[in-house]
Amino acid sequence: MTTLLATERIKLFTTRSPWWSALLALGLTIGMAVMVALNHGGNNPLRVEHSQFGIQFGLMIITVMAALAITTEYRFATIRTTFQAVPNRSGVLLAKCVVVAVLAGVLGEIAAFGSWAVARMIDSSPELAISTGDDLRMVAGAGLVFALAAVLSVAVGVLVRQSAGALSILLIWPLLVENLVALIPNVGRDIQDWMPFINAGRFLNPVPEAPQSPWGSLLYFAGVTAALLIAALVVANKRDA
Repeated sequence: MTTLLATERIKLFTTRSPWWSALLALGLTIGMAVMVALNHGGNNPLRVEHSQFGIQFGLMIITVMAALAITTEYRFATIRTTFQAVPNRSGVLLAKCVVVAVLAGVLGEIAAFGSWAVARMIDSSPELAISTGDDLRMVAGAGLVFALAAVLSVAVGVLVRQSAGALSILLIWPLLVENLVALIPNVGRDIQDWMPFINAGRFLNPVPEAPQSPWGSLLYFAGVTAALLIAALVVANKRDA
């Protein structure tokens, strides 16, 4: 397993996509925090949640990076060479998930704490202090969400195998489908409560009327991720590379 992890790390970091994605994710997320802090006004003080305004945008970029980590291998057929060298396909894909998840988690923590730090530098409001468990979860929890989303994205990439298809699903689903489903008469709101990315967001920013607690929402998101990963492993072992 150590060799597989080292191989996947080399494969990931010798391409430009992760580097550009990391820079874009951090720049956009922290840049959003700067804009919010500079333009925040009125009687409401700047709070911790305001500094995390750009986290969703950074998360979307990370999902793109994670999906490309696997779909480009299918595109250029390098995955065939990998599977020929290592017949244990599940081991290869799990190693890739671990490497991508660790990178995503680290980037999530940097993005969240970086956003909070720049907002704190611009506005020293006491409400910006991380003084409660909710505040800490809102910031430190970003790494967990980023890591799980990265694994989910790899799973979708394995199932779809095409970059365009995988990216379309990963971008349209959280940004459009999960919001539009609430418009379904009578049952829309109930269905939306069980959407995966909605629950990931509610882990960081709880909603009082949500059916799950913040940690319950994260566990649900993790369960969806695990289910997709298992499906991806099964499919990858059954079909031709």
